[in-house]
Amino acid sequence: MGDQSSIEWTEATWNPVTGCDKVSPGCKFCYAERMAMRLKAMGQSNYRNGFEVTLQPQMLDVPLAWKRPRTIFVNSMSDLFHKAVPEDFIQRVFESMNRAHWHQYQVLTKRADRLLEIDARLPWASHIWQGVSVESREYVGRIALLRRTHAHIKFLSLEPLIGPLPDLNLNGIHWVIVGGESGPGARPIDETWVLDIRDQCLSARVPFFFKQWGGVNKKKAGRLLEGKPWNQMPIQAQSDPALAALA
Repeated sequence: MGDQSSIEWTEATWNPVTGCDKVSPGCKFCYAERMAMRLKAMGQSNYRNGFEVTLQPQMLDVPLAWKRPRTIFVNSMSDLFHKAVPEDFIQRVFESMNRAHWHQYQVLTKRADRLLEIDARLPWASHIWQGVSVESREYVGRIALLRRTHAHIKFLSLEPLIGPLPDLNLNGIHWVIVGGESGPGARPIDETWVLDIRDQCLSARVPFFFKQWGGVNKKKAGRLLEGKPWNQMPIQAQSDPALAALA
């Protein structure tokens, strides 16, 4: 957790829950698991249980202390909709986001079924963005579940992208992030997969953000696509020249 983040598409991270477990191939080399075990070894109290799902109620009021508005990635070290997180605690997280309403929140899950199950009981507001992770075509069903929720801004994190995703249905989707896997054992990403998704986004007038090529040395690989950065965000959908040209 920190009021600054090196993640390219956000400004800060906030972890009222820590820990998770693997549900699909995209989880194979989970960066959060590696980091959690490192923090446990360093004696960080929030990671006393390593990567076991752990509620952190003492973190619920953190966004209230951040007076400067910022974009916050919620549970970068967990999944808010994990079955081990009680619904009443999820409600408390949403209450905190609504109390500290001057921020924008990015909630991301691979557990779109649980998300939809409790969606109607959540106090959605326009500053709470909800996304799902999709790493390959076997998991595009998560997008349909996301589309059925009441989130005002719905986004996709196609990272780590480990296969092509042709013919995506982007109806009702407001933002797409794409990124390659990084770190030890990183699986390769194919440029044609990325270009195809970018072109689908342009055709659908959906903002596109390319996070990284990844690899063992992600800084060296960089994040330029055909020589330029792609940093589109949902709030830029009406003003970005690349999207406006398609109107």
